[in-house]
Amino acid sequence: MGIVAGLDSSPDFTRIVVCDADTGAVLRQGYAPHPVESAEGGGRPSDVDPQAWLLSLGEAAGGGLLEGVQAIGVSSQQNALVPLDPQGNTVRPAMVGGDKRAQVAAADLVDALGGREAWAQAVGCVPQAAHPVTKLRWLAKNEPEAAARTAVLLQAHDWLVWQLLGRPVRRTTDRGGASGTGYWSPATGGYRPDLVELALGHQVMLPEVIGPSDAAGTTPEGLLISAGTGETMAAALGLGIGRGDAVVSLGASGSVMAVHPEALVDQSGMITSLADATGMHLPVVTTLNAVRTLRGAAELVGAPDLEALSDLAMKSTPGSHGLVMLPYLEGERTPNLPHTAGTLAGLRRESMKPEHFARAAFEGMLCGLADALDVLRGRGVDVRRIFLLGAAAELPAVQAAAPALFGAQVVVPQPADYAAIGAARQAAWALGASQGTLDPRTPPAWQGAAAQVLDPGEELAVGQAVRQQFVSVREQTHPGAFRA
Repeated sequence: MGIVAGLDSSPDFTRIVVCDADTGAVLRQGYAPHPVESAEGGGRPSDVDPQAWLLSLGEAAGGGLLEGVQAIGVSSQQNALVPLDPQGNTVRPAMVGGDKRAQVAAADLVDALGGREAWAQAVGCVPQAAHPVTKLRWLAKNEPEAAARTAVLLQAHDWLVWQLLGRPVRRTTDRGGASGTGYWSPATGGYRPDLVELALGHQVMLPEVIGPSDAAGTTPEGLLISAGTGETMAAALGLGIGRGDAVVSLGASGSVMAVHPEALVDQSGMITSLADATGMHLPVVTTLNAVRTLRGAAELVGAPDLEALSDLAMKSTPGSHGLVMLPYLEGERTPNLPHTAGTLAGLRRESMKPEHFARAAFEGMLCGLADALDVLRGRGVDVRRIFLLGAAAELPAVQAAAPALFGAQVVVPQPADYAAIGAARQAAWALGASQGTLDPRTPPAWQGAAAQVLDPGEELAVGQAVRQQFVSVREQTHPGAFRA
């Protein structure tokens, strides 16, 4: 069919993969960092000039990387809000990331609509500081002149697609990106402009939501540009996950998402109902504590890094000699315990050894994520296979415990640019659908990710006993934390 490219514009860099449209084989790759900016006090900035994304894209595509490419898909960081004036110029830098400035605005919005349940019913999520709808509220309260000039709202991948197409009159987005805004409903497939007005104070133009295999347009040179999507949805498409699959992502915080045929409305607010890049849905449950639990444990026992902590944990046995860690070090979202602290239970003289504490940290982190998995399972989501992502997924202590604690087969994909690969797969789909060679309802069948496959095997019963020990301590410490 030809050659396609996928570009992923993350918060820190742009990666481009050029792939065979039929097989998904990666032919060439490009990379460029984003221009260095930092927030006050260091760290990532909350405001970024979108032109930086274009500069990085141009550098990553240098040296003829895109020669022969027929279609491009765009993946980009989620929750980046780009407010434009009527002429299409940015009224201020893009608001990106978690943006802690907007925490008060999130609480204001929850109250303004009548509570968490009202939001969950309206758009499948409860406003958090990261959501674009919350950033609109912050903008209206703190920069009223910029808010008043805002006439069009785009996200990062929408803006990049629009720029690649030469800034046409038509502006588009996809279901996946729209589902994370806080003003589009995955359940109805429609915008809630009243929520934009509630947040910003007036109506604006919103991008047209096009289908998963639709093209956003064609450049004057004849290059097809697909709909684009957010990084989470692109990575799911790049991994090739489908019904029965879940993805557990191990960052400082953790997340669990799974493919489901319908949008879930969760009045507790624990499930965020996103749409994927194929026409299905991606319910997501987030924990505040994952790898930060391991880093804290490593500091406490004097381990120089997580690999050393893993080696130490492997000297212990399942159940950590009775030690149980509830890893709620920063409060917790699942269960919703924002002001709680962590707990270490089961201390006995024989359990007070570094290896047992290290093992308890790994088991506590994984049991917390198993709780998140159970939230999805409890709502009828089928989970038979779990993809484990993040650098910590490679640690022996994680791989030894995860299958039995999760109660399912665990797949650890080899590191790759899955978001960029997913964007390329979307481009191949749009190209094939436009040529009549692919079913517009089914993405191209690319070869799956190379991976380790880990089965619970004989350890399942032991793992479930460890899990029950965790649940028992959780219920004693926080009774009813998971009750509606």
